[in-house]
Amino acid sequence: MRIAVISDIHGNLPALEAVHRDIKRKSPDLVFNLGDCVSGPLWPEETAQYLIAENWLTVRGNHDRHLVDHVQSKMGPSDAHAYSLLSDESKAWLKQLPTQMEHVENVFLCHGTPSADNVYLTEELCGDHTKIASPEYVLEHVGNVASPLVVCGHSHIPRVIWLETTGQIVMNAGSVGLPAYDDDKPHAHTMEVGSPHARYMIVTRVGTRWSFEERMVNYDWDHASRKAARNQRGDWAGALKTGYFRPIKLPDFLARPRIEEPYEDF
Repeated sequence: MRIAVISDIHGNLPALEAVHRDIKRKSPDLVFNLGDCVSGPLWPEETAQYLIAENWLTVRGNHDRHLVDHVQSKMGPSDAHAYSLLSDESKAWLKQLPTQMEHVENVFLCHGTPSADNVYLTEELCGDHTKIASPEYVLEHVGNVASPLVVCGHSHIPRVIWLETTGQIVMNAGSVGLPAYDDDKPHAHTMEVGSPHARYMIVTRVGTRWSFEERMVNYDWDHASRKAARNQRGDWAGALKTGYFRPIKLPDFLARPRIEEPYEDF
């Protein structure tokens, strides 16, 4: 059994398309999508329609929830931008997504933790930065979920954590579409992976044992960065271009001529 696990696309359609090409080469039996599909200053409607057409097993992320449960005037800028461009069909698709599920292959799917879509499962906050979560923290937040494999997203940081006391494995798929960001909840911090590649995981089960392959896929992140800049999001433009949270000064960035370069997935 081979499963591709994607998460946190955030409307980055070029990254999603590149990841999907890579997934096709790996020929998995299933594709799981762990949510936060469209929120951001990129291509929300196009991304939603792409995902609707593929019909992958998908759970709802915290930003997907914001888009269907909040009024636009109460949304942050990333959600508000996406909401303004989403069709009624795409909003209805987001609304019907489950918040979590246990698949018949003994895999539990959630966006954050099994009980909260806006809480990190594989990281703990330490002031303005994070660290890998302790086994005790992960066990507490896994709760009464007994599945041998729990897959999550939300932090955008790919990780695999083995819980010795239960034999369970918790895997974070990383982010397809946003390699760095800042957040002010529950207090100010940043998350960074250090390169602009689109990330996802391949999970393979042989008998009762699981193995994991982190995939880092090349795509035209300069194009995505400039799209964010044109929508007045220098924070996203810098993150998409570098993989670090380094906001770009928009007037200078947009004045530069764009250089087209060939690229290949690897």
